[in-house]
Amino acid sequence: MKAQKGYIYARAGWWVLRYRENVIENGQVVRRQLAKQLAPIAPEHARLKRAPRTIEQEAEKFLRPMNDGDTKPEQTQTIGSFAEGLFFPHLKERVRESTYRGYLARWESQLRPRCAEMRLRDFRVLSAQQVIDAIHRQNPEMKHSTLAHLRNLLSLIFDEAERLELLPKGAGNPVKLVRLPDAPEDDETYAYTLREIETMLAVIPEPAATVCAVAAFTGLRRAELRGLRWEDYDGQRLMVNRSVWEGFTNEPKTKRSKAAVPVIPRLAAILDRHRKACGNPSAGSMFANGKGNPANLNNTLNREILPALNRCEACRKSKPDHVAASVSHDFKRDDNLPWWHGWHAFRRGLASTLYSLGVDDVMVQQILRHKDVQVTRDHYIKTSSDQSVAAMAKLESALSPLCADRALESMQPANKLPA
Repeated sequence: MKAQKGYIYARAGWWVLRYRENVIENGQVVRRQLAKQLAPIAPEHARLKRAPRTIEQEAEKFLRPMNDGDTKPEQTQTIGSFAEGLFFPHLKERVRESTYRGYLARWESQLRPRCAEMRLRDFRVLSAQQVIDAIHRQNPEMKHSTLAHLRNLLSLIFDEAERLELLPKGAGNPVKLVRLPDAPEDDETYAYTLREIETMLAVIPEPAATVCAVAAFTGLRRAELRGLRWEDYDGQRLMVNRSVWEGFTNEPKTKRSKAAVPVIPRLAAILDRHRKACGNPSAGSMFANGKGNPANLNNTLNREILPALNRCEACRKSKPDHVAASVSHDFKRDDNLPWWHGWHAFRRGLASTLYSLGVDDVMVQQILRHKDVQVTRDHYIKTSSDQSVAAMAKLESALSPLCADRALESMQPANKLPA
C-alpha cells in the first residue's frame, strides 16, 4: 500500500491531520477517513495557511506506524468495544461470579462513561491519569481503595490488550504509571468482642442464632456459611467445600480456603440442637430455606437479626413492631445490645480474640485459612487499648529489676583516688 502523507489543516484553534485507515466496525474491516488533532495553533502561526515544519513532523510521526505496516485494524477499536466484546466474556470464564459482577459494576458505573469511546491505540498514560483524576474530582468522598480497584481493573483491560498485541509497538500498558490522587482512607473495620457475640446469641432467635454462632466460632465467610451441608460436619470439624453467592455455587475463595475448621464443644452443642430442630438430617443444606436450598442470609439478617438487635429500651419491641403497636412512648434503641457491623466482623472478631488469648498469628492464619499471614495481621487482628496498656506494663515489669540495680549502684560510695 502506498505511503500516505495525509492533509493538515486548521480547525477551531488546532492543527488537524486528515488521513485514511482500516478500522473495525460491526466486526468488519472497513477503510475510513479520520481526523487527528496534532497540536494547538501557536499565536505566531495563526495566519499561516500551511502548517509549520514541526507540525508536519508530528504528522509524519503519527503516520509512520501505518506506513510501515506496524498497525492492525484491531488497534483502532474503542476501549468499550474491546472490554465488552472480549475482555469481560473471557474474564467471566476465569473468575468467580462475585468477582466478575464486581468488576462489571465498576466498569459500568465509573470507567465506561469516561473512556469507552476512546481508541485502544490512542490511550496514553495521560489519558489514564485523566480518567482516574476525573473520577476522584467528581466523587471526592470515594475511598482510596476504591480508586485503586478502578485503576487495577483498567490496568487488567490493557494487560489483556497488550497480551493480544493490540497496543502500539513498544507502548506497553499505560495504566501502570498512573498515580492515585490523595483520597480518604478506608474506615476502620470492626471486630465483634466475645461479650457482643454472647449477647447476640442470647437475643437472636433460631435458626439465625446458630448461623451467627458458626460465623463467630469458626470464622467462615458469608458465602461459605451458605454453602455448608450436613455432610461437611463430623461432630468435631466443619469441612469447607464450597461457597454459595447469589445462587451460584463455587469452590471456596482460594485453594487454602478449602480446608477443615475445628469445632469447639460449645459450637458442637449448638449445632446438635439445630440438627434436632431440623429433624436430624444427615445430608442437605445446614441452613436451608423452605425449599431445602441454602437460605438467603440477607433475608435472615433483615427478618431475624436486625429486629432482635434494634429493639425498644422500654417495651422490648422491634422498631417495626413498636410503630405498629402505637405505644404511648417514643422508640429508643436499647444501647445494651450490640450494633450490627456485618458478617465479616465475626471473622475479624475470631482472629482478634484468639490473638488476645495468646494464640500465635500464624495459627490464627491457619484457622482463618488465609493464603498470607500478612493479610491476617493487617486486616483481621484488632488490638484494644487495654491490650496496649498491658503490653507496656510488661515492658515496665522487665525494666523494674534493671532500674533497681542501677539505683543500688548509684547509692554505693565512689572509689577515691589515692593521694
